[in-house]
Amino acid sequence: MENSFGRGQGLNIGTVDIIVICLYLVIIVGLGIWVGLRYRNKDQGRSYFLAGGKLTWPLIGLALFSTNISTIHLIGFAQEGYENGLAYGNFEWMAAFTLIALALFFAPLYIRSRVATLPEFLERRYSRGARDWLAAMSIVSAIVLHIGFTLYTGAVVLKGLFGIPIMTSIIVAALLTGAYTIVGGLLAVVLTESLQTIVLLTGSVILTIIAYDKVGGWEGLTTHVDSVKLTVMRPAGDPSNLPWYSVLLGYPVIGLWYWCADQTIVQRVLGAKNENHARIGPLFAGFLKILPVFIFVLPGVICLALINQGNLPELEDSKNTYDFMIRELLPTGLTGVMAAALLAALMSTVSGALNSIATLFSFDLYKRWRPETSHQKLVIIGRIATFVAMILAILWSPFVGRFPTLYQGINTIISYMAPPITVVFIYGVFWRKASSSGALATLIIGSILGLSVFLVDWFKESTGWNVPFMLSAFYLFLACSAILIVVSLFRPHKHTPESEKLVWKNPMDALRGKAWKGIGNYKFIAGLLFLVMIILYIVFA
Repeated sequence: MENSFGRGQGLNIGTVDIIVICLYLVIIVGLGIWVGLRYRNKDQGRSYFLAGGKLTWPLIGLALFSTNISTIHLIGFAQEGYENGLAYGNFEWMAAFTLIALALFFAPLYIRSRVATLPEFLERRYSRGARDWLAAMSIVSAIVLHIGFTLYTGAVVLKGLFGIPIMTSIIVAALLTGAYTIVGGLLAVVLTESLQTIVLLTGSVILTIIAYDKVGGWEGLTTHVDSVKLTVMRPAGDPSNLPWYSVLLGYPVIGLWYWCADQTIVQRVLGAKNENHARIGPLFAGFLKILPVFIFVLPGVICLALINQGNLPELEDSKNTYDFMIRELLPTGLTGVMAAALLAALMSTVSGALNSIATLFSFDLYKRWRPETSHQKLVIIGRIATFVAMILAILWSPFVGRFPTLYQGINTIISYMAPPITVVFIYGVFWRKASSSGALATLIIGSILGLSVFLVDWFKESTGWNVPFMLSAFYLFLACSAILIVVSLFRPHKHTPESEKLVWKNPMDALRGKAWKGIGNYKFIAGLLFLVMIILYIVFA
């Protein structure tokens, strides 16, 4: 199908596109490797795994955003926008509230405890058993969720754009990303993520502007799609399977795990220069999270409007919404920019997950077995773990294609995995009586419950299960809370002087730390972000 913009399914890569893509790959991989070689003589454990505690708030905020935004978001959000409008934008805007929680309540404790991993934090607060369980779960989630889904969805789009076989894209992207991650550690990951964020946003904004102009602006959009498509809060029974009450009850459960207790994400905060940088970085990321609704989800709605207008041909499969728009709307040259943006989303998420796996395996598993291991040896072990994880992710990635809807698929898995971890962290920092026995029981029993509900949902045609996945997350949260409270009351915790410091005696104590003056005060920025998000929800609800 040919039109004034598109070049049809048999898209040929232009010379300019090839130059843009190759230039991007050379810069990113070269920068990552250069950082590793530049600091190879300083390759002590904390330098490699936590960037030597050098990260400032702009780098932290950009890295948080870039690690979070993967090809799953670009492709999944475009598909959800096409099918369900702005409803799934809740996953972006609700994130701002959990980032506020990270900045105000969790980050200060993480920085003061000087831990290298979140499982290590659980050991200091609870017990060694809690640390081991979370370390294993975190490694599995990084391979299955962060890397597996990202590699597959990126490969699908590259195949749609350039005809590259899916396995070829998966292997090449994994090897290139693994190369600079293995050599450079967290500092290389964060620096490349910052650059990738700029590329990602640039490409996405270009596509959105071109599509928005072609549809005839807001008036053209609103007259060619159902008005409900432009709202974020939906009633019960809405086709999106995301009623408003499941968002308000369920998202905090998965959001607090993802943004406050997931090593892949929080590792950027652990490498902060000081407590204020650790607070401001997540708040900066919270403001950035406003953008995806307009540059990732809205384009899918615009695509539907363009088809309804007759300005685009019919879309055969909504999974191909994103590459369909690139193919039909962008001229040669800009396709290369969008391909670079896709690679940026893919590589930033994969590199962040690989580095977190290296840290978890080295500090939480290997060092326990060999406690006398030097920092230099830990770096080597971390690099080996990164390589092995990369191979496992390559093998797992093709199976992601079995999920009917990619974005809902990944969030369904998270909804069944997150509740016990969320409970252990929330009660751990706010309730002094939360005990080590209660935490371990919650992690083990909660994980078994989550797996059971996942299987019931997976075979719902036979079981008749029809509970929205985020509402399931809330119910699991309640069950896990009951487990932790009951076990903690029957088997009280014996605090150490160290564990006493990892619990807020009063939640307001979290707001009494030293803060920068003026508009740089984290309390002011947190309040401003909260107000902006409330206004957005009022406008689009």
